[in-house]
Amino acid sequence: MDPRVYEWLARLQKNGYRLTESRRAVIEILAHSERTLNPTEVYDLARQRYDSLGLVTVYRTLAKLEELGLIQQVHQPDGCEAYIAAVSGHQHLLICKACNKVEYFQGDKLDGLVERVENESGFLVQEHWLQLFGWCSKCQQNGTQVSRS
Repeated sequence: MDPRVYEWLARLQKNGYRLTESRRAVIEILAHSERTLNPTEVYDLARQRYDSLGLVTVYRTLAKLEELGLIQQVHQPDGCEAYIAAVSGHQHLLICKACNKVEYFQGDKLDGLVERVENESGFLVQEHWLQLFGWCSKCQQNGTQVSRS
């Protein structure tokens, strides 16, 4: 069994959740994905492995995995949410608008921006997310319509 799948199943069990075949199917899809997946995509892919899977189970499993810090939510420009396996440490996301591939990058040189926002708003910023959207090199080479806007 894949180490990540094993770890996720063990974390669920340790936190009192039952390990069902339907949850296992959802976990296997998310643990191996290198691109963001919305709940419907997770459902469609996992049903190929476990055909009696219900969409409600997908949503419940996503909520549990996110609560345990195993996956993270990705906010899409269209307002929908998708998910990707969480990484340790503070990293930011690069997301391809064509294929939804995700790459991570580090960079914490946002101190000046955060300080300015705090001064202008009166907020005390505790954390932030940074997600950049564009086109990966493969999609650019495949002729995906790319514009700067």
